[in-house]
Amino acid sequence: MAIDSIPRRLFQTASRRGDAPAYFVKTGGSWHPTSYREYADEVRKATRALVGLGFGKGHTSCILGFNRPEWIIFDVATMAAGGAPAGIYTTCSAPEVQYIIDHSEAEIVLLENADQWKKVDAERANLPRLRHVVMMKGAPEIDDELVMSWEAFLEKGDGVAAEVVDERLDQLEEGQIATFIYTSGTTGPPKAVMLTHKNLSWTATKAMEIAGQTGDDWSVSYLPLSHIAEQMFSIHGPITAGSHLYFAESIELVAENLKEVQPTIVFGVPRIWEKMHAKVAAGLGEATGVKKKIAEFAMRAGREVTDARNHGRPLGNRLKLRYAIANKLVFSKLKPKMGLGNARMCVTGAAPIASEILEFFAGLDLTIHEVYGQSEDCGPTSFNLPGQTRYGTVGPPLTGTEVKIADDGEILVRGPHVFLGYYKDEAATNEALIDGWLQSGDLGEIDGEGYLRITGRKKEIIITAGGKNIAPKNIEAAIKNLPLVAQAVVIGDRRKFLSALVTLDPEAAEAYADKHGLAKADLHANPTVVAEIDKGINERVNPLFARVEHVRKFTLLHRDFTVDDGELTPTLKIKRKPVNEHFAGEIEAMYAEAKAKASK
Repeated sequence: MAIDSIPRRLFQTASRRGDAPAYFVKTGGSWHPTSYREYADEVRKATRALVGLGFGKGHTSCILGFNRPEWIIFDVATMAAGGAPAGIYTTCSAPEVQYIIDHSEAEIVLLENADQWKKVDAERANLPRLRHVVMMKGAPEIDDELVMSWEAFLEKGDGVAAEVVDERLDQLEEGQIATFIYTSGTTGPPKAVMLTHKNLSWTATKAMEIAGQTGDDWSVSYLPLSHIAEQMFSIHGPITAGSHLYFAESIELVAENLKEVQPTIVFGVPRIWEKMHAKVAAGLGEATGVKKKIAEFAMRAGREVTDARNHGRPLGNRLKLRYAIANKLVFSKLKPKMGLGNARMCVTGAAPIASEILEFFAGLDLTIHEVYGQSEDCGPTSFNLPGQTRYGTVGPPLTGTEVKIADDGEILVRGPHVFLGYYKDEAATNEALIDGWLQSGDLGEIDGEGYLRITGRKKEIIITAGGKNIAPKNIEAAIKNLPLVAQAVVIGDRRKFLSALVTLDPEAAEAYADKHGLAKADLHANPTVVAEIDKGINERVNPLFARVEHVRKFTLLHRDFTVDDGELTPTLKIKRKPVNEHFAGEIEAMYAEAKAKASK
């Protein structure tokens, strides 16, 4: 019996909504649509091309490039042909690219441009299985027997009968591997998460239900498509709902594209929301007199309205009136400037976000729903739903799944979205899956209302010299909520007290320097800036935690953590080991100074 799958859903959507726009690309200064009928035809052609190249059931392809139509066409076509695609982050180095292509045993790779080809070419001697390299549209011609253009690739399917695509679809199995998601590798080499067709289709349906996503919605694709969350928001979700997708021109132009497109559904990792918060907060902070009073009135009304909505309470007439005034004077003008004029579903995920950030946006009439999960369960374990949102939690578990807390506090998950295991890694699979329960590696608790709260990361627990177990993530989130801070990493394993490495947010720091008449060079070493951070940690952060969790010392670093330096994953999660190695001198200096003072 033919199974439900993402490729089949695309063809069904095309037959039902063939003339509706599936995706938009900006060329010549204008956004140009491609219909669902055309999208489905493109996937069929790419599927036939793969078959023409000998691609069969159980085979793998790799995709390396920024978000483009060819990315999702090739991805869905790989699944339709019976294989599994594996996305590679564009920031990966040549050896990292080689590792994923070789580990996945991919025989064909889709590349965006010449820069990505250079990575593959540099490692081709270590890629014995690689037979074909396909370049996306617009890439320069590369004179190499391994490489072909997108157009030349599609021609490989000319001799393949159209019926073959449907035959391949009919042969798909629910438990068959549909895609590989390579983890970001915060603690070592990336592992290949095996997700099945059932995993993807079940989760896409659940995501559509949660968001209330319909064919009238649209979104912007800009986060790495190698990540399962972005795949849900850019591939599986839109195909399932029949909604529209806009491809951002580049990561640098995302803010501009958001303003042009004004999406109804917006997904962002915490750093995206944090940067938006810093910019808007700085602008509001400059308001004086009547404008300041109006902004304060609007934000009070916004928070009250959002709180009522989050708890499923009706709005009283008085609050409705205040909201109408606030909307006319502030919200209706400010939100479009942020690209959120039409946003009805804003989502944050992939890492913790401070409640204060969510409450700030609530004051702007924007509810940001926090989702929690991992690649191993297709992205969502729990979700703060419309009408059921509690800041400080990650929402109730998805319906149709089971979530429980182990004796040691670890969050365990079981459901139709839990992965098959790690490719070629039986030991890691057996460690992650026990009796069908996914061992998340995260620590948490479920409150009396059924909301899940994350308390830390099991493998990141700091054990102080005094034997106290401390989860650093919530402390770091609180420090990051200080206006001048970009990133924070708490240190303290086998130490007598906690310290922190802190980096400045460039825009916020520059605005602070202008306001206080400070020279902008070496702001990290400016006594006024250091004193401001110190005040924030002691007055706003430490009071939130037990005494043993207080940050006693900190160092303001001369630069932010970066993906290129290996300190952040492509989804902007902290990689603690490289941070500790790169700033070992600064860390030791904090404890040496404390030791010197104690000895006097």
